[in-house]
Amino acid sequence: MTYRRVRLAQIGRGKVTDFAVQELRRYLRQMDAHLVVDVLIEDAYESTRQGVLWVGEGLSDVNALLPATATDPAMDDAILIDVKQGSGILTGTNERSVLLAVYRFLKELGCAFVRPGADGERIPQKEIDSPTVYVREAASYRHRGVCIEGADSYDNIRDMIDFLPKVGLNEYFVQFLVPGTFFERWYFHVSNPYLEKEGLERHDVEAMTVSLEEEIARRGIAYHKTGHGWTCEPFGIDGTSWDKDRTYEVPPETQPYLAELNGERQLYENVPLNTNLCYSNPAVRDAITSAITQYCQRNPQVTYLHFWLADGTNNHCECEACRKKRPADWYVQMLNELDEKMTAAGVSTKVVFLIYVDLLWEPQQEQIKHPDRFVLMFAPITRAYGKCYGDFLHFDGELPAYERNHLTMPRSLDQNLAHLRRWQAGFSGDSFDYDYHLMWPHIADPGYEKCAQNLFQDMKDLHAIGLNGMMSCQVQRCSFPTGLPLVMMANALWNEKSEYEPQAKAYYQAAYGSDGEAVHAYLQAISELFHLYDGPAFSGESVTGPLCEDYVALQEKIAAFQPVIERNLQKGGACRKEWEILQFHSAYVSLMAEAVKEMEMGEIEQAKTHAAQLFDLVNQNELALQAVLDVYNMQNVFRSKLKM
Repeated sequence: MTYRRVRLAQIGRGKVTDFAVQELRRYLRQMDAHLVVDVLIEDAYESTRQGVLWVGEGLSDVNALLPATATDPAMDDAILIDVKQGSGILTGTNERSVLLAVYRFLKELGCAFVRPGADGERIPQKEIDSPTVYVREAASYRHRGVCIEGADSYDNIRDMIDFLPKVGLNEYFVQFLVPGTFFERWYFHVSNPYLEKEGLERHDVEAMTVSLEEEIARRGIAYHKTGHGWTCEPFGIDGTSWDKDRTYEVPPETQPYLAELNGERQLYENVPLNTNLCYSNPAVRDAITSAITQYCQRNPQVTYLHFWLADGTNNHCECEACRKKRPADWYVQMLNELDEKMTAAGVSTKVVFLIYVDLLWEPQQEQIKHPDRFVLMFAPITRAYGKCYGDFLHFDGELPAYERNHLTMPRSLDQNLAHLRRWQAGFSGDSFDYDYHLMWPHIADPGYEKCAQNLFQDMKDLHAIGLNGMMSCQVQRCSFPTGLPLVMMANALWNEKSEYEPQAKAYYQAAYGSDGEAVHAYLQAISELFHLYDGPAFSGESVTGPLCEDYVALQEKIAAFQPVIERNLQKGGACRKEWEILQFHSAYVSLMAEAVKEMEMGEIEQAKTHAAQLFDLVNQNELALQAVLDVYNMQNVFRSKLKM
């Protein structure tokens, strides 16, 4: 038996470099069972040494690849792969970039990662014999990340974190101080009567979070943390859920700090996370900014600390003192006070501030004093997703004036962008988009093609609106029927000049094999026939106008594609799981169409019956679909879209 040999020379013993070399060795051996992979630990790179594949940062002037706008090689990713006949270098601007270079090298050798999880990998069986690969690239955007949302098991989140660098993403965001609600939705199985509630306590969530932080660290991923919660936890109020049915304890000394609404200071709709505070009160601001500073001191692993105000709209304090300034002014005042405390404490953590709902109306009296500390995050949650940013760069109208607690949130992209520009006029620091393509809208596009195309185009347009990337607020299980939207988002964030069609074609071929183009055409047809995606995206809003182009044609498309699915299921192989998902998806779409049709015709009871059958179908099969479909989220969105 003939064995082939590869010698990897690792420069340095950094945690991420260690992991990068381990991953390269692991996947090369999966590809070639007769490959021997030696790992050498070296102190310095020797460019004249042959027969060695060097792996590590700083092996060439990779920083020169970065665009002029990039200011920090530790945060901005660029890679260089220069391998000839099995010898050469895999390097990057930082340790994380080295890992990105490793995964890119593997993809150039034929590997593909079509969705999170081991069964979303396509590892070709081939001889690794003196490969030659050259790639010299820098990421188009600094921020390329995913935020925890939905109903999640530990494995779901771990698999997403593992997936990120494989597709060129570099950031992960764990919301809240303790992200209990996301785990509770899964482990308590709140939407599925067929599954029994599992035990889960706050300390369990804290322990899982620590383990996930280790997974983040070993990959060098920039770690975002918290967001909502700073208006609750520093005051002794639980801030781990949006659940309105819980009993929340408000300490008596905290009661005067709650926002005054209609003459009363109480929890807003019985949800602490939705309850703003009396930000004109110096004691409130001091408690928040002191808590954040102390948290950052205790948690140096956090790269970006998110400081947001309460969730919800039109819920800001109406007391005489608070009325003297807009919420955005009080917010900026707190940001400056926080910066002073963090500087005095020697804390260098970046702080992300949120432009969202009431805070879309920019400050008029305050301005951020030290922009380098802060990152602006634009979150247009009330936008529609049937259009793309690039088509709405100009706004010729008048934005509505600020009127405390009587605001109508903008639906159109041009109005949202006009609000962003007003903030940008007073803030020149780092920034990114926080969007919801894979939170709600994707459920309304069962073919995923409209969603994938619009998400891809929005990412390409980010520089045009003055933003340096994207943090995707999304469910972790968003690969039903495909992982295409997530992969296409990653592709455009890495290379804003990339084109949709060739990459989509490559995706379908990797995911489904020789019939990939047939799947592409099939799912494209389903996307084009449904019009649910074209309406408002935010959960709780119904759709107006036709919901489907032709219900008969839709059912015919589904029926006509069944032989293709059956033929591929009989083949088996690496793609079988994707075909199993498509088989289930066809029944799902058929039932979904029946419910939508009856709702559109005004046959409410029949629509509810079919919707109940749809929910029962996904509930009974949830364990088989667990990695790809967030059943909790799907049912909530479907009910909201059709007002059920």
